[in-house]
Amino acid sequence: MRHIISILIENEAGALSRVAGLFSARGYNIESLTVAPTEDASLSRMTIVTTGTDRIIEQITKQLNKLIDVVKLMELSDGPHIEREMMLIKVKAATMDQRDDVKRLSDIFRGRIIDVTASTYTIELTGAGSKLDSFIEALSEHKILETVRSGVSGIARGEKCLQLN
Repeated sequence: MRHIISILIENEAGALSRVAGLFSARGYNIESLTVAPTEDASLSRMTIVTTGTDRIIEQITKQLNKLIDVVKLMELSDGPHIEREMMLIKVKAATMDQRDDVKRLSDIFRGRIIDVTASTYTIELTGAGSKLDSFIEALSEHKILETVRSGVSGIARGEKCLQLN
């Protein structure tokens, strides 16, 4: 089962390495990892997507809580949450037919063409991972030159927050 763990962590050198080391030492896979500073410059928010049984996720969260750099964590998949991912995708678009088709698909998926050259379009698309996957599938008739995905960012819905009290 897929799980999203959101962590408030000390914004210090080596903190990310210790979290990644915890996963690799126990043979757990990180499917997606995003990290960025929060509104408090001393803290970063890390979002990890992993898979495992409830028992394995419980072990992971207990081990994460033991790390000195971890201030607080929450498993977002336990309740209602919002998750988004951003993708940049470069597509060959040399002919007018290709350009029109890629533009049409981009509009349908609410993407934005952010760079145009004589033979390529670069498109920015944000949404759930399944939406991004569907866009890639819809582009199957076109030559995809490069794809970059940010990884999942997530936040709990409503009043539930990951913050220091």
